[in-house]
Amino acid sequence: MDRSAVNQKIEVDNFQTVKNGSRDKQILTEEDHTNPVFNNLVAEGGENFYHYINWLGLSKDPNLMILSSIHHYYYDFNELKGVRTLINLKQLNQINHLDNFLSNVFRVLPTRANFIGCFKDNKIHRGMAVPIYQSFRLLSSLINIIDSKTDKFMSRKHVIKVLESHNFRISDMTEISDITYFCALNNKKTK
Repeated sequence: MDRSAVNQKIEVDNFQTVKNGSRDKQILTEEDHTNPVFNNLVAEGGENFYHYINWLGLSKDPNLMILSSIHHYYYDFNELKGVRTLINLKQLNQINHLDNFLSNVFRVLPTRANFIGCFKDNKIHRGMAVPIYQSFRLLSSLINIIDSKTDKFMSRKHVIKVLESHNFRISDMTEISDITYFCALNNKKTK
């Protein structure tokens, strides 16, 4: 994916909607083919997540860590000290206690570390604002009460607000195939 694939830009710092019609069938480079981290990324997060990270120029970061959306691991604080890029494969819509999760991510990541994730923007439908947005939000809320596994309602504006409330600064937000990917920097003050 290259920057020429951009077809819309909205102010965040760098919000972009990316066309995915003309992408390579070969998604992993030879070097990445032997890397189990990127094999898992493609298996769990899909090609678009890989393309997004590669497009940001972070795929070669030696201090990159991926949080699986399927497997759950426990990490010691010392294990996360050197992480410069943390990738969360689980959509923010599917995280039950989002505030607690973001608070913990902020606490363990060093200053200026990248936090990358994605979410389904329920306010956008095929690139256009949904005119029945309020009705959809009410219906979504009612379904969430009945079924806790249902995705939580999120919009770009809401995600920016939540991330900023946890001292993350959005550096990029890009929509690819109806999923919005983001890169945020930890704005932790140095001691």
